[in-house]
Amino acid sequence: MKVLVTGATGFVGGHLVDRLLAQGDTVTALVRSPLRAAALAERGVRLVAGDLADTGALADAVRDQQVVHHVAAMLGAPTEAALMATNRDGTINLVRACASLAARPRVVLVSSMAAGGPARRGVPRVASDDDTPVTMYGRSKLAAERALAASSLPWCVLRPPVVYGPRDREGFLPLFKAVNFGVAPMFGDGSMEVSLIHVTDLVNAMVLAGTTAGVEGRVFYINHPEIITGVAIVRAVARTLHRSPLSLPIPRWAARVALGVTGTWAAVSGQKSILHPDKLHEFYQAAWTADPSPFIATTGWRPTWDLERGLADTAAWYTQAGWI
Repeated sequence: MKVLVTGATGFVGGHLVDRLLAQGDTVTALVRSPLRAAALAERGVRLVAGDLADTGALADAVRDQQVVHHVAAMLGAPTEAALMATNRDGTINLVRACASLAARPRVVLVSSMAAGGPARRGVPRVASDDDTPVTMYGRSKLAAERALAASSLPWCVLRPPVVYGPRDREGFLPLFKAVNFGVAPMFGDGSMEVSLIHVTDLVNAMVLAGTTAGVEGRVFYINHPEIITGVAIVRAVARTLHRSPLSLPIPRWAARVALGVTGTWAAVSGQKSILHPDKLHEFYQAAWTADPSPFIATTGWRPTWDLERGLADTAAWYTQAGWI
């Protein structure tokens, strides 16, 4: 099968490319820097230089593709306009490129649980719930979903929660480093309920979304069905690393100050950090949980990486890579 991946040099996109190549697919990657993606080219991936604003590159990238996995996204920016320019407008450009083809590919959009918004404690979200994103990022991903849904393409939207696993820098790595150092930070009292997904489970779901009948025109939450609290995650990381860290609850006011500092630094330095004041709206919710059973029933997907096994896998990779 011929498959295009955007975001192929990132965490999730990189794992997806590994899986596609392993199963014999012909992979094309839209990359901003061919030099950074040289290792992909060495493995047989066709590189198209450009980004989601480059209509010529998009036209080249989508040509003859059967499936497009749209993984590329901006995770953090000082303004909502900047996030919309990449996440919404970039998706619009990709949709237009695909819609111009005689044989239109299926487009699988990796969105985010943030597009749906927080859940109520004890009541995991389902796709039919009203969408109530609470952050700029969540609103930009919801706008991307709506742009795709308004098209005439065959499409599927996946909404994962926090994704973790080998090679992850944004999700759990800071927590692993803190616990390894001897400190266990957590937002509030640690009672927030969360769903998680290991990157291998997510990639398996993406492949199924690109090939299984019955997913077209639908939005799915993709996560392991276990529901975990923030404090349970911290304790599980501590057990995995064989540490007894000092618990450090972070009150809302302290997080607001810290995020104000990191957000200002990112804006001044031109960095695209996810740590800005807007994230405060995510950190102190009652729950970020969802029900993956519709996708399981439709595709036969089986998430196999529970928290204990997933953390052990992640810790082993971090240790071998020298990240902790």
